[in-house]
Amino acid sequence: MTLQLGEIAPDFTVESTEGTVSFHEWLGDSWAVLFSHPADYTPVCTTELGAFAKRKSEFDKRGAKLIGVSVDPLDSHTGWAKDIETTQGAALNYPLLADDDQVVAELYGMIHPKADPKVTVRTVFIIDPSKKIRLMLTYPPSTGRNVDEILRVIDSLQLTDTHKVATPVDWQNGEDVIIVPSLSEEEAKERFPEGWDEKTPYLRVVRQPK
Repeated sequence: MTLQLGEIAPDFTVESTEGTVSFHEWLGDSWAVLFSHPADYTPVCTTELGAFAKRKSEFDKRGAKLIGVSVDPLDSHTGWAKDIETTQGAALNYPLLADDDQVVAELYGMIHPKADPKVTVRTVFIIDPSKKIRLMLTYPPSTGRNVDEILRVIDSLQLTDTHKVATPVDWQNGEDVIIVPSLSEEEAKERFPEGWDEKTPYLRVVRQPK
């Protein structure tokens, strides 16, 4: 199955380290970060799960829930969670799905076509409160994910959903943004009465709205 941005994230019901998760019900009206792992007891993923646990409060502030998925069973997750806490200094504080039947992996197109069928692609999905997929970011097994980048994308999506702006390259929360080209001159004056820096008619830089 190939998913695209803007599609409704597939629903599922799977056991996790925090009990049974019915995904759409669990998501509610929150944002979510769903991130997949190829298997338990993998070194890069161990560091990632620990990092997400340490920084969960930053996702909480953005109204974003964390949920991991691995194709190994629940008893394996339990043992791995102990290693994560021991080596990373943070206990799991969000669900880790036990997708040993590969229900989630199949629904989200995470089975690696040229690898062992138990190996899943390491993908991050950002899902909004309307349950639409807003980002898909796939990493190779050797490269750890960047938590700062995932938070940055959530900040950008939440800002640009509210205001008629886009965020430029390397943007960080609080920095200048771009007025979307679809906004007319008159509409821009109403929304941004303090004015903007017009680099070109299609590149209008403005202070980030509050």
